[in-house]
Amino acid sequence: MSVLVAASSLLLVVMAMGAARGSSRREADRVGALPGQPAVEFRHYAGYVSVSDDKALFYWFFEAKRRPEEKPLVLWLNGDLEELGDRTTAQDSHIFLLYWFKRFPDFKYHDLYIAGESYAGRMTLFWLELFLFCAASVNSKMTFYNLVGHYVPQLAELIYEGNKNASKDSFINLRGFMIGNAVLNDATDQLGMVEYAWSHAIISDELYSTVRKECNSFKEEGEGGRASKLCSPAVRAFLQAYNDIDIYSIYSPICLSSLTKSSPSRKLVAAPKFFSQHEIWHDMRKMPTGYDPCTEDDVEKYFNKEDVQRALHANVTRLSYPYSPCSGDTDGRVPVTSTRYSINEMRLRPKGEERKRWGGWRAWYHKEQVAGWVVEYAEGLTLATVRGAGHQVPVFAPDRALSLLSHFLGGQPLPSSRSS
Repeated sequence: MSVLVAASSLLLVVMAMGAARGSSRREADRVGALPGQPAVEFRHYAGYVSVSDDKALFYWFFEAKRRPEEKPLVLWLNGDLEELGDRTTAQDSHIFLLYWFKRFPDFKYHDLYIAGESYAGRMTLFWLELFLFCAASVNSKMTFYNLVGHYVPQLAELIYEGNKNASKDSFINLRGFMIGNAVLNDATDQLGMVEYAWSHAIISDELYSTVRKECNSFKEEGEGGRASKLCSPAVRAFLQAYNDIDIYSIYSPICLSSLTKSSPSRKLVAAPKFFSQHEIWHDMRKMPTGYDPCTEDDVEKYFNKEDVQRALHANVTRLSYPYSPCSGDTDGRVPVTSTRYSINEMRLRPKGEERKRWGGWRAWYHKEQVAGWVVEYAEGLTLATVRGAGHQVPVFAPDRALSLLSHFLGGQPLPSSRSS
């Protein structure tokens, strides 16, 4: 596949899969050798696309290694952009796509899929219902997976609505979207986080019961919710339980060297309503995770090197602040329990008569091993988990992540047996 990344304060990763005949501007964006990195067998491009007189988004586009002319295009949007404004982010991304296709016209009519994680996937239940309708209308595919919304579904809506009166030059061939570890809905997200922590022995029975009771299961006031004075100290105790582990991957080690750094820590963002009222939430670190828990620190150092930025045609305005990175079923920040509570609110119908009685939940397989669990709904949505992976699924389970993405793009159900 080919991958495109774009950013201002925003990070867009577009996994695109087609070849393009070059314009001079596009060829000027082509990336040669990256300092300290081995040679690669695919072409990639990086640069800026203007979306207004005073704003441009940076992108990084990776072309497919083999037969790119036959492959779809995937736009990846990263999380943690709440402060930019959801609607603005979606509108800028839409404009970016229209201008990017002018620079890479050979991709213009390729099937496009939008993907993203965390806050990129945030949406209210209203948006979910709207896109179930849209999916039925345009034969799109949607998948929630626990690897990622606001601006993913909002961007999809902008494209869908824009296509109704679009000319041939402005039509975008949107086919579906996928969001992983999605921040969906405050009440169900918070309830799911607390239940996940209790079920994984991070908090006690007593704390779990107190939070459920005194915070009224995090219901909004408009829905009859009313938290007591004991809710606040209970929530504070819940947050403190994550002080010494990585909330994004509860079983992974943390990078000990990062704990002694004098540099400011990367803090959690997109906080749910009850949690954001506590300073301890804002002081919690986004701890680097993965098989090497210090990988994120190394990546930050690398992309702040001047020769690397020069090779990527990046930071041409000499920003005063450094690059910093943005953020499975072992993710405590956006756990599968939160996602399931949110989707259950929609009262969807599982596919398959034989599975309806027990909700359609089944295992899916990769290399003859259980890779996670999945349920497919008649309305066009699929929820899948990736076994043993934290928030950043490809770091923990790259082969399972690729299998999940490949089946999504191919319109195929995830394997239902070891022999599939």
